Amino acid sequence: MISYLIRRVLYALPIMLGVAFLCFMLVHIAPGDPLVSILPPDASVDLQKQLMELYGFNRSYPEQFFSWVWRALHGDLGSSIATGRPVAAEVWKAVGNTFMLASMATVIGFVFGSLFGFVAGYFRNSWLDRAASFISVVGVSVPHYWLGMVLVIIFSSKLMWLPATGAGPDGSGAWTWDLEHMKYLLMPAVTMSFIPMGIIARTVRALVADILSQEFVVGLKARGLSEAGVLRHVVKNTAPTALAVMGLQLGYLLGGSILIETVFSWPGTGFLLNQAIFQRDLPLLQGTILVLALFFVGLNLLVDILQTIFDPRIERA
Repeated sequence: MISYLIRRVLYALPIMLGVAFLCFMLVHIAPGDPLVSILPPDASVDLQKQLMELYGFNRSYPEQFFSWVWRALHGDLGSSIATGRPVAAEVWKAVGNTFMLASMATVIGFVFGSLFGFVAGYFRNSWLDRAASFISVVGVSVPHYWLGMVLVIIFSSKLMWLPATGAGPDGSGAWTWDLEHMKYLLMPAVTMSFIPMGIIARTVRALVADILSQEFVVGLKARGLSEAGVLRHVVKNTAPTALAVMGLQLGYLLGGSILIETVFSWPGTGFLLNQAIFQRDLPLLQGTILVLALFFVGLNLLVDILQTIFDPRIERA
């Protein structure tokens, strides 16, 4: 297992380098001036040259790229062009807010997705199966940004039960896990959980239906094993594949959603990316994408380890 982990970490290095390269090139070849957010309309040529030199934009692309990678390896992601604050501090603050949102969405999506999928698979071809399958199809099909706006209209504008936007009465900096702050978290979390819930429900439904049709389940029932015992075997055989799907969906949730966080003005990584794109804040955009890519790589490794623990048939030599 140790040698496998070392190999996976070594394999991740060229992946991260490739992600960093693509991120760097895509934001640099996009049209527009990277200093447009801070330069006044009547800025002199000398001022433009000074700022270009200050941020290193006057150097060649290879020099800029390797300089950025070298500083990133030391924890320095540069400074935001729009605010002047360190990118690392901005990104980690947004990551913390996205983690709160993703945690709540994970609980909602994974619990209800697994429940609906298991019920649909265990009672296949029944009305429970059709109802649970309908809910999962709706979860996958409905655009989440549209769902978010509908929830805002119903629960904020019409019923006035929940706040429409923000991350608390005093902002995310004063966040506490109490009822008043949880009201701000509920609608974006429910919105973000719909797509993972639908995907997990459809996956678990197919897995449970397939396992129940296998011969070893018939043999267990013939030996007089109780329904609870059969369910334990079904869950044990479903867990490895379902876990892999959940890991991918968890990466999606931690990566944040630009549209959902923008609709609810939730100050997470998606909202930060949206601001960086419109302000053409290259250091902030590059740093945010790089940190999110690191999350995906780490989650993939974690899922592989958990699969090995849950399914001893999988060997990680």
